[in-house]
Amino acid sequence: MSQYFYVHPENPQARLINQAVAIVRNGGVIVYPTDSGYALGCQLENKSALEQICRIRHLNDKHNFTLLCRDLSELSLYARVDNTAFRLLRNNTPGPYTFIFKGTKEVPRRLMNPKRKTIGIRVPDNRIALDLLEALGEPLMSTSLILPGKEVTESDPEEIRDSLEHSVDVILNGGYLGEQPTTVIDFSEGEMIVQRLGAGDPAPFEL
Repeated sequence: MSQYFYVHPENPQARLINQAVAIVRNGGVIVYPTDSGYALGCQLENKSALEQICRIRHLNDKHNFTLLCRDLSELSLYARVDNTAFRLLRNNTPGPYTFIFKGTKEVPRRLMNPKRKTIGIRVPDNRIALDLLEALGEPLMSTSLILPGKEVTESDPEEIRDSLEHSVDVILNGGYLGEQPTTVIDFSEGEMIVQRLGAGDPAPFEL
């Protein structure tokens, strides 16, 4: 049975955030709110928690995972980013975007696309998610909470509890959210490609 925390969306309770971080550091899988619906997350290096997320979402080894970062200062450690891309990211984060880059050697191989060696990077515009990342002190391995057979991210924390309370370790209820996933921008081959339209305006990235 998972822990279930009601977290204030604008002033998250530090006690609850710290409890959630302790669960993540202990190998737990977390459900948490972002600016594009709810997401699943775990610690970057934890293989068994990642496998649990793959079971929940029925993911194969070709899935592009995302590193959720608190700001762009962590970016160069995990992704190969040129100056043009960095300027665009600086002007459009935090926000509902996922950016695809070639990963660096700091990214565990199991998180990268096996053929392209890419990783998603994201800085969310959500207070709970940002406080969680600040307390964790490192990126969170993340993927949108899209359940098998669904096409949109889960947005109702009570429904998530009904579906996943025996499959995850902690659920942060940050209120009802929108259902749109992030807009995905691929920088990995040197030019910008809008891979998926979602909650983020693609206009700044279209030539």
